[in-house]
Amino acid sequence: MAAGLHTLDDFDLRGKKVLFRADINSPLDPVSGGILDTSRIKGYVKTLERLKDSKVVLIAHQSRPGKGDFTTLRRHSEVLNSLVKGRVSYVDDVFGSCAKKEIDRLSAGEVLVLENVRFCSEETSKMICKKPPIEQAKTHLVRRLSSYVDFYVNDAFAVSHRAQPSVVGFPMVLPSCIGPSMEREITALTKVLHSKETPRVFALGGAKADDSFLITKNVLSKGVADKVLLSGVAALIFLMASGKDVGSANREVVKDLGYKELVSEAGELLNRFKGQILLPVDLAFEEAGGGRGESGIDGFPDQKALDIGAETMKAFSTAIKGARVVIAKGPAGVFEINGFGQGTESILKSMGDSKALSVIGGGHLTTVAKRAGLRDKISHIGSGGGATVSFLSDQPLPGIEAMKMAGGDVA
Repeated sequence: MAAGLHTLDDFDLRGKKVLFRADINSPLDPVSGGILDTSRIKGYVKTLERLKDSKVVLIAHQSRPGKGDFTTLRRHSEVLNSLVKGRVSYVDDVFGSCAKKEIDRLSAGEVLVLENVRFCSEETSKMICKKPPIEQAKTHLVRRLSSYVDFYVNDAFAVSHRAQPSVVGFPMVLPSCIGPSMEREITALTKVLHSKETPRVFALGGAKADDSFLITKNVLSKGVADKVLLSGVAALIFLMASGKDVGSANREVVKDLGYKELVSEAGELLNRFKGQILLPVDLAFEEAGGGRGESGIDGFPDQKALDIGAETMKAFSTAIKGARVVIAKGPAGVFEINGFGQGTESILKSMGDSKALSVIGGGHLTTVAKRAGLRDKISHIGSGGGATVSFLSDQPLPGIEAMKMAGGDVA
């Protein structure tokens, strides 16, 4: 365990009101809104059992503003309630009078799920998130909610790479510790990080191109990775930077996501790390009849890219099977659409078939691995995508650094 981190073993929280930062962010059915994979929610059952003598106030998020799966935590609370035998309630408020009233009503053993913390503008404000933790502790979210509770537990490793008030603010004003899930994650990933085996390959995909950029730059400049395989939105940006015409539909995707300014940076990274960044040579798109079509990058039709193509799968598979350590974060395509999870499954299958120490960052990759029957073939499944890969790329995680600064006393 990293020095300076307190755990639940260090405190007696019986009868205390415990603010519990969890990560129950889950993939949702785009039509029904139902939760497709409840793994993250199930993962907290044992921890809540350890806190059965406390009054637990659970804060968490689902997606982020502007995305289709940005919604309330009502369904999440219902799933959790079914798992812990009716001890869970929910309130559609975060720090207002309704939340305070429900917190005051809590009895030992009960769990109150507050509303999606990202409904609070302070939680996602870029201006606030750039401030140091002690300044984020001055937000209305932290000042109000911390006054209702006695203690703070961060068991959301998956968001610990985010400098947001719910992650870094509360440790500044409350006695705090990390939870069991975070403790297990740090212990396991520290072993991987200290491994001297090479070559090391990072496979980065998904829609969060800014994460992929930061990780790519970090792991290559520090020598943590020998190769980076890019898919998802980041791949489109790098392809644009390399002079490839990805079509107006994909340029629009990059623009709409706010990543247009990253094209020049991608060009700089390609020049700086020649031969170490592997890009797709073909991509898949949805044909007029609804089926899967594929085309090489040169001459790619003006269609949204939904997955990597067969030739890219082969190239990525070769790189993965020749590695000694493979770390993956984010799906290669829009796996939720039938027929476009092939690239992601191919990467995971190659990891499972290799002799490498393999780690996936959790999130959507866990969903695909489970669906494809590959979970048992992966050495370690992390609890969070960006946080897992950031940790393994030797970046300080704001959430962990804040916990090292936290007070440790509880009356």
